[in-house]
Amino acid sequence: MPVTTADVGSSPASDPRASTPIVIRVLRIGFAVLGAVALAWIPLRNIDVEAFSVANYFSYFTILSNVATIVVLLVGGVLDPGSRAWQSVRGAVTVYMVITCAVYAVLLANIDVMLTDRWINDVMHRLLPLVLLADWILAPPRTKIEDSQVLQWLAFPAVYGVYSLIRGEFVDWYPYPFLDPREQGYVSLAIGLVVLTVALTLLALAVGAVGRLAARWRYRNDAHASFV
Repeated sequence: MPVTTADVGSSPASDPRASTPIVIRVLRIGFAVLGAVALAWIPLRNIDVEAFSVANYFSYFTILSNVATIVVLLVGGVLDPGSRAWQSVRGAVTVYMVITCAVYAVLLANIDVMLTDRWINDVMHRLLPLVLLADWILAPPRTKIEDSQVLQWLAFPAVYGVYSLIRGEFVDWYPYPFLDPREQGYVSLAIGLVVLTVALTLLALAVGAVGRLAARWRYRNDAHASFV
């Protein structure tokens, strides 16, 4: 039986989406280890400090997004899943880290958010967001990511905001000034959150668009790719 072009194109060995280059996978694992060290540094250093709160520490969006980043980098480095669901998870966590970087740069750079060690700040707020964004571009999603799917990724930041406001009422502590109604009042808080929501939506859509553009370029010779 003759081998057709379609048969060749469907072969896993000839499909450029079949796997991620080994160099990228090794780098993923290396950055995951670095992130894990940075993440554990503050709790370990403050293990005997009575004022330190583990619950508060893990109530920062930065910490939660970095935990997700470590998981994504490790799974991507060791297993490199190719499923549509996994590509969506990668995209969502990339968005969360871009949000972490942007919000820190614009709103929190001169505010104490518990991460007083400069190298930890740099790793969590700058380096790892850039790593995930670069990974999203160099090893783009293997399935098309629609804008409607990107908007669904914003459910987690929305739930996080509600959680922070509700928890803050009970423990009298808020992770970020823009989520703290005690001084600014609820009207100013609501206006600020609307503006922030619009900004984060645009950031998320930009990340999704970058992934699609990178996929078109990376897989442009794949007859079975559908990124247009």
